[in-house]
Amino acid sequence: MRAVGVIGAGQMGAGIAQVSAAAGYHVYLSDIDLTKAEAGKANIANALARLVAKDKMGQAEADALMSRIEPVANYEPMAEAGLIIEAATEREDIKRKIFEAVGKVLGDQAVLASNTSSIPITRLAQSSPDPKRFIGVHFFNPVPVMGLIEIIRGLATTDATVDVVRQYGEALGKQLVFANDAPGFIVNRVLMPMINEAIFALGEGVASIRDIDTACQLGLNHPMGPLTLADFIGLDTCLEITNVLFQSTGDPKFRPAPLLQKYVEAGWYGRKVKRGFYDYSGDVPVPTR
Repeated sequence: MRAVGVIGAGQMGAGIAQVSAAAGYHVYLSDIDLTKAEAGKANIANALARLVAKDKMGQAEADALMSRIEPVANYEPMAEAGLIIEAATEREDIKRKIFEAVGKVLGDQAVLASNTSSIPITRLAQSSPDPKRFIGVHFFNPVPVMGLIEIIRGLATTDATVDVVRQYGEALGKQLVFANDAPGFIVNRVLMPMINEAIFALGEGVASIRDIDTACQLGLNHPMGPLTLADFIGLDTCLEITNVLFQSTGDPKFRPAPLLQKYVEAGWYGRKVKRGFYDYSGDVPVPTR
């Protein structure tokens, strides 16, 4: 496999494109239009420039990496890709439309994968041209830094399909874990209830934002507190994942915290909009309540 297609040029998609190009793959990067795909490539260039400025990467290496990323206006060039990864927003209706469209150009032996963080792979595979060649390949943000990929096989996913993504993940130098097709897979099945419970605790007045984060960070030996992490992930994404867990299982332990819903309704999504549980408009994040 010499080429990889990445659909979605936002933070996750651009990160997947960057690490794929760094591993030597030619990357076709698309979004809703060519302008957004080119913007995704420009963001990668800015990230590499910072690495070059810090002497963490040579300019020649950065230039070679960038030369392997090709923004495209549509899916047709991806007919050359042995693996196509969807990295769009965590909404099932959007993902299904992408799979139906890209399925028209998917090569006879190529694998179609979703970077979904929670939606069952077997269900998504219904919109793919061949469920046997459909799989979950879940990266973590920021992709160039985080060393893990969750690989999730659907009910129809073949061993040959798993081998394709196994070899791809190993070429990227990532640690691979394999999960059965259950809502949330491994990481988010464990993480989102913790974040959700921290938000319940805040909404019930158990403690302040700062104290909840400090207690969990130091008491659990985590690199950051759950509310800070929620802001980093995006509160809208946290709500989407928690809703998938709740709706897919029917288990009330996954019920989204009312305060999480309220923040999302207010448009307070976290770092990406400079306001969530913390205000990021200044030099130092400040709790919003």
